[in-house]
Amino acid sequence: MEIRHIQKNDDRLAISRIYEESWKFAYKDMIPKSYLESIPAGRWASNIEKEGMNTLVLIEDGMFIGTSSYCKSRFSDFSDLGEIVSIYLLPQYIGKGYGKLLLDAVIEELGQLGFDEIFLWVLEDNLRARKFYEKAGFTPSGNYLNDNIGGKDLREMQYKYVL
Repeated sequence: MEIRHIQKNDDRLAISRIYEESWKFAYKDMIPKSYLESIPAGRWASNIEKEGMNTLVLIEDGMFIGTSSYCKSRFSDFSDLGEIVSIYLLPQYIGKGYGKLLLDAVIEELGQLGFDEIFLWVLEDNLRARKFYEKAGFTPSGNYLNDNIGGKDLREMQYKYVL
């Protein structure tokens, strides 16, 4: 098992596939099925290398099984904080400890960038993810974002972590 920064020759479609499969699995009871089924292959491939974004990949036996992106906060209200933008695993690797390893690596990376506090957003209805983050030491901040995905109104909770 290896966790490392994305490299120039890494297969962006394989990395995007992690997002696609994870969304379809994790959000199946939260986001409309029609929206999840309409996610095209490669949907996230072009987002992986946005300016200012850092991406880690988790590789097991030569296969991309997890990914996480992080950066300086994209929100002016939290401009001094580091942000975990995403953390996803292929569904068959969820619940086996890989997510914790990837989360720990991202927290360490953000600490090396000089952040002493970080945050992330998680769907309020995503109880599995909320429990995962709480177990790792993240706490709800009381901040929320309203979102609409696939025509359904959703609310995201902000979780914070102090290094």
